[in-house]
Amino acid sequence: MGRTFRQSMAWLHAWSGLVVGWVLFAVFVTGTASYYRPEISQWMRPELRTDRTFGPAELAAAAERGVAHLQAHAGGARTWFLALPRPDRPVLELFWRTGPGRPPGHVLLDPDSGAPAAVRATRGGDFLYRFHFELNLPPLWGRWIVGACAMIMLVALISGIVTHRRIFADFFTFRRDKSAQRGWLDAHNVTGVLALPFHLMITYTGLATLMVMYVPWGLNTAYRGDGQRYFAESGQITAPRPPAGQPGTLAPVGPLVVRALAMRAEPLERITIVNPRDAQATLVAVFEEPHGLSHEHPQIAFDGVTGAVLEVRAGGLRPATKTFTTMVGLHEAHFAGPALRVLFFLCGLAGSAMVATGLLLWSVARLPKRGASRGFGLRLVQGLNVATIAGLPAAVATYFLANRLLPAALPARADWEVGAFFAAWLLVALAALLRPALFGAVAAADVGRLVARRLGGDAPVEPVFLAFDGAMLAVAALILVAVRTIAERPRQDQARSGTPIPVDRRPI
Repeated sequence: MGRTFRQSMAWLHAWSGLVVGWVLFAVFVTGTASYYRPEISQWMRPELRTDRTFGPAELAAAAERGVAHLQAHAGGARTWFLALPRPDRPVLELFWRTGPGRPPGHVLLDPDSGAPAAVRATRGGDFLYRFHFELNLPPLWGRWIVGACAMIMLVALISGIVTHRRIFADFFTFRRDKSAQRGWLDAHNVTGVLALPFHLMITYTGLATLMVMYVPWGLNTAYRGDGQRYFAESGQITAPRPPAGQPGTLAPVGPLVVRALAMRAEPLERITIVNPRDAQATLVAVFEEPHGLSHEHPQIAFDGVTGAVLEVRAGGLRPATKTFTTMVGLHEAHFAGPALRVLFFLCGLAGSAMVATGLLLWSVARLPKRGASRGFGLRLVQGLNVATIAGLPAAVATYFLANRLLPAALPARADWEVGAFFAAWLLVALAALLRPALFGAVAAADVGRLVARRLGGDAPVEPVFLAFDGAMLAVAALILVAVRTIAERPRQDQARSGTPIPVDRRPI
């Protein structure tokens, strides 16, 4: 009985670790890509001009056109959101929320005419960003799964530092010509220690960004679950106003935009209008966060009917709130300049490699002795490892490729792009026995994405496009190196031992 229980616990421990690793690999890869979320979105909408600036008069006129569209098409909505045009995204983006449980509305408009913008429908970098912490699941489920895996990783990092006495000595040791197990172990140690401060920071701050959801008991006790009042009293948003229950006429929005721009030096990011047809309508101008670690947006609230200034929120956060916003700022790295953002990106790649080598090490360490066959469980793990490590990059490359190949006028085009992402991932998972060829397919998809862009006749040749293409070609080159390494390993082992190496002894 005791032996059976221990075996069951060992089985549960091993498989839970694998599942956490598969989730963390997806989180690291998509989170690393999210450091260039605006550039990815810009690349996936090549029709947009990026050399235009917008002055106060142009922003005011665009806001008026946006409000006119919302009044005509979303008059019953309780909240309107207007993301104003900017140089890297010269369109007017509108959202509206009608009520709990209902999907929000969304449209892109030409800021000059107010007509629907002639751009391809795509979720751009936002898809990878939200997949990073929601896994494309319902938000509550996805965030809890990612949070649980992040907590396990944080515990593993701290316990690993405490128990690994040779952590820094092993960092300078890489024995790629030894056994497959030793090579993957050294690779795991190097990628883990190389960016260890980043791994600790990104894991802890990732948990901190959603701490109100993970540990809500203090907020529920102090505020009876009224999250809006908590965020207002902590200085993160302006105080919400309940509707008066009487009809009201919204004041012209353009003059309020000009006044808001005159009151703050930061660029105006968006406008939120709450209860737009009520006598107590509120218009909130939200500005981009100032340069610095803290993730906080200055805000100015106006009475939507009279135009009077109700509240100004700009700095002055208390220590606890300032600590929280700094954690969020560290995780999202909006403060980072070009060089620091490259460093964050490389550290994210190191984290992805750390998780991937840990998964491979798990399966390599359990390979049967020479001549023995693998069990079903080991074959399943090896297949799922390939499906994760090769499948996710293939899915991302296919997502970019679909952006160029799908017709611009295709109905539900953005959903088709996401569908291509998951279809490619599923195909890789089903064909996991063709392991080395799959890595080559990922590289081919990256190169194919570049060719499709060129053949598609993308007019603008801008630095961000060239940088994106260069990064994808670099990824393809790294994957081709991995293909060669994996293909050569069995022959190297055979040359050292002088005996044939069964397929079961391959590194992956």
